Amino acid sequence: MSFKNLPLESLPREKLLALGPGALADAELLALLLRTGIPGKNVLQLAQELLDGFGGLNGLLHAGLDDLKRIKGLGGSAKRSNLAAVLEVARRAVAQRLRERDLFDAPMAVKQYVQLHLAARPHEVFAALFLDAQHRLIAMEELFRGTLTQTSVYPREVVACALRHHAAAVILAHNHPSGCVEPSRADEALTQTLQAALALIDVRVLDHVIVAPGQALSMAERGLV
Repeated sequence: MSFKNLPLESLPREKLLALGPGALADAELLALLLRTGIPGKNVLQLAQELLDGFGGLNGLLHAGLDDLKRIKGLGGSAKRSNLAAVLEVARRAVAQRLRERDLFDAPMAVKQYVQLHLAARPHEVFAALFLDAQHRLIAMEELFRGTLTQTSVYPREVVACALRHHAAAVILAHNHPSGCVEPSRADEALTQTLQAALALIDVRVLDHVIVAPGQALSMAERGLV
């Protein structure tokens, strides 16, 4: 049977088996994960709607469970959990690859790493990436949640974590659920406070990265660190 005579739902599967996964379009790959469509919308249409709604595979990679739940056709737990599991596997694989490299050989890798971990969070999360003297990643720790200000992020706890990891440098990071990654005055003040606190133990703040779905900003590149 030729591809053109196959039922629509069978086309991506048969195409993959005949030509390999590289021959499939993004929507076809996603259709294989979704398996079926919904009334009035076939599986390929549903897959394309997802890609359009999240701005492609990269945007979908940063989607959280709540984001998926809002898409008509993914309200059922089976489809949503299957897709969420695959996205999490992809996130962890990419994070592992980024973690194994010297982050400052490619500064963009820092933004990608932070995006994978924080961009899809529905609430603000403050984290720190602790680095050794060669600027290799030792650990990333999520330290605070909620509205981030100088009073809600405690410098002594960041300092304690840096000492515990024997870090030589730190990259600060947090997300903006609003979708805007422009640093606020509070972000700038917090960065300066933490720089001063960490300088007392000879730990340098290399950057403060702010992320949102599909966006990332380096305060160091802005000259703010």
